[in-house]
Amino acid sequence: MTSRSPLLALRSAAALLAAGSLLATLAGGLDARPTALAFGVLVAVGELIRPGARLGPDPTTAHPTTAYPTASHGTASHGTQGTTGSGLREAAPLGAAGALSYALLGEHAGQPTHHGVAQVVCVVAAAALLGSVPRLARGQGPVLDHLVRRILAAGFTAVCFQPLYHRGFFDGWSGPAYALLLLALLVLTVLCDAVVVAALAHCATGWPFGPLLRDELRAVPGIGSAVCATGAVMALAVAVVGLWALPVFSVPLLLTQLSLRRYAAVRATYRQTIASLARATEIAGYTPAGHARRVAALGQAVGRDLGLPEAELTVLEYAALMHDIGQLSLVDPVPAGATADLPAAEQRRIALLGGAVVRRTGAGPQVAAVVERQADPYPEQPVAARIVRVVNAYEEKVRDAGPGGPLTALEELRLGTGGAYAPEVVAALARVLGNRGGGGQRPGPGAGGRRAGLSDLGRGWVTHG
Repeated sequence: MTSRSPLLALRSAAALLAAGSLLATLAGGLDARPTALAFGVLVAVGELIRPGARLGPDPTTAHPTTAYPTASHGTASHGTQGTTGSGLREAAPLGAAGALSYALLGEHAGQPTHHGVAQVVCVVAAAALLGSVPRLARGQGPVLDHLVRRILAAGFTAVCFQPLYHRGFFDGWSGPAYALLLLALLVLTVLCDAVVVAALAHCATGWPFGPLLRDELRAVPGIGSAVCATGAVMALAVAVVGLWALPVFSVPLLLTQLSLRRYAAVRATYRQTIASLARATEIAGYTPAGHARRVAALGQAVGRDLGLPEAELTVLEYAALMHDIGQLSLVDPVPAGATADLPAAEQRRIALLGGAVVRRTGAGPQVAAVVERQADPYPEQPVAARIVRVVNAYEEKVRDAGPGGPLTALEELRLGTGGAYAPEVVAALARVLGNRGGGGQRPGPGAGGRRAGLSDLGRGWVTHG
């Protein structure tokens, strides 16, 4: 099965579910229209105010056809998204809670409801699509996969609850037991949603599925728990007091979502600040244009291949962007900014100078530590520092080389794994470059296989000036 097969399967499942639900709803009519409208408005509002996904070129990445690929999936994006993404696993918690609470709604103000799975999916899909129209018009981020996620999550919850509820399977459940039942269904939905999101991100970016799923699961106790609790409470409250419960119980999550929006804006501004600092060496003529961005992008791809979690990828991104900032303290610039071939003592001096600068920027002690230790022997380095050193050396060695440059640079790095470069990082770099340059095929075991897999790297990952 290719990496695109899960994506096609998920999109097809969501499309079939939405189309079938629409047809069934049109044939049977919309039950309890005020209730459906109220929940639809809640979901649409949640989608309208979710933060924009970071897509395509930004201060830390360039277009994939020139230097290095960027993630097109917002989990955050995914992402995120972005690369490291925004760090917000559920960017529209109010919309998610509204969709899930409607899927768990069995009564309205003490009266039983009669809507089923088809109506739940139809209302949620229409509301999510309506709330995404402004985003589509502005081109702010991927909408299709977000709709897939929302439809599958609402459909899963409705299938687990609505048929059994209307058949009387939950008649004996009341009080705390019924509330725990709803929470259990929502937790199961959130866990399944994490698998779907990780699969979508894997297909969109090519990053390993395991680390992506791990990052999603780590986020479940955070915003995921708030979505579960709010969804269950709103369903229980509407069952007792009616639709007046929706604005009351949605306010806390609405405020949380607005806070997440501000947090995303702060993160974007901070990333732009780091990127601007990284360009100081380029503007001053110490390093070639785009060098720091290339190292950051390729370093993150290597970090993903090695399974680094999201937090470490963020540290890696910032450290890679500012890894050469110590050169600003030099009286005589290093020719072409190539520090990989300098004596070890000089490399460490520049690294320590860079770490001192980073500590004054407020980028954080972890970022500064990576910059300071990028020239240490690799057994003593943190993983992020090992990656920065290997990727920086590769980018410097391949920069002015001819058609065989990528292969030659990799061979030089392999020969240096005895003390300078971490073998596991060099191996991960080879896998990333092989997958990128060889059309998704890893290099073969022989020299011919390696050359075939790496022949197009100059067009895939490296730009000349």
